[in-house]
Amino acid sequence: MSVSDELRDRTVGVLGGTGPQGRGLARRFGAAGLDVVLGSRDAGRAAQTAAGLPGRVRGGSNADAAAQADIVVVAVPWDGHAELVTTLAPALAGKIVVDCVNPLGFDKQGAYALPVPEGSAAQQAAAILTGSRVVAAFHHVSAVLLEDPDLDTVDTDVLVLGDDREATDLVRALADTIPGVRGVYGGRLRNAHQVEAFTANLISVNRRYRAHAGLRITDV
Repeated sequence: MSVSDELRDRTVGVLGGTGPQGRGLARRFGAAGLDVVLGSRDAGRAAQTAAGLPGRVRGGSNADAAAQADIVVVAVPWDGHAELVTTLAPALAGKIVVDCVNPLGFDKQGAYALPVPEGSAAQQAAAILTGSRVVAAFHHVSAVLLEDPDLDTVDTDVLVLGDDREATDLVRALADTIPGVRGVYGGRLRNAHQVEAFTANLISVNRRYRAHAGLRITDV
């Protein structure tokens, strides 16, 4: 998939980029020709990870990724979400922040959605990052599929939610850079809770059927 004009000169940062989801997204963005900064708590580990990915991917600290990127993807574990975005709020001001964090718990019965006082992880980010344009996206894309170098396409749609039309359009275009993936507008940020929570259902599907299921929106 070719990179659109509005993304061509932009840098994408990935916070938590050495985890499976962040690493997989960075791989696909790099392969698409985007300039990518892979962030981590351990800058050395990020640099080592970036060296093994295709395209223009470089590694650094999470602060480096936040400072150097125009569009920043938050792909950190839920338990470190609030602390990280609070710490990096000054560096993220004026930027599009894409939150793909799923607040989930796990027990013997499987995955389940955790309550979030703000409503969702994305709304929590928006409450903290008052100077940023927060968009929710990439919640349901399998990290296993993203990371597979032998897989040319990823068969899924990405629901993109937010209150800023320009920002959601740009994140839809970002999703479209991954072959097989389509960004689909999914509503305002206030509707992010059920999108994040639905990840628990997909995990149940995948465990039952030994799959890496995604979503497709019909008639759009």
